[in-house]
Amino acid sequence: MFAARLKQLRKKRGLTMQELADYVGVAKSTYAGYESGYRQPTIESIQTISRKLRTSADYLLGLTDDPQPPVQPNHNAKEYLNYEQLHWDGVPLQQEDLALIRSLLERLLRDRTLPKDE
Repeated sequence: MFAARLKQLRKKRGLTMQELADYVGVAKSTYAGYESGYRQPTIESIQTISRKLRTSADYLLGLTDDPQPPVQPNHNAKEYLNYEQLHWDGVPLQQEDLALIRSLLERLLRDRTLPKDE
């Protein structure tokens, strides 16, 4: 299944074997072996290939039939604190509140990185 999906997606994306081999950092003959099923790529190569083909490693490996990679949620608190309409349990947070929260978090992280006196 891996070899067939690899070849199908490469062609769908309009890439040559040489282009994908160069991107992965392997010889064209090595990459051709992946598509024929003669060779097995490393985990790192599978990850690299899936990025280039804009799919998931799970799809290439046959663990899912959905070729679209799942969207990873962004959990960066700094970005959340820049939203205009944040609330805490339904109570709107004002810009002053958000500024205070940002400064507290920055202080917390700064204190964490300071060297500890022994």
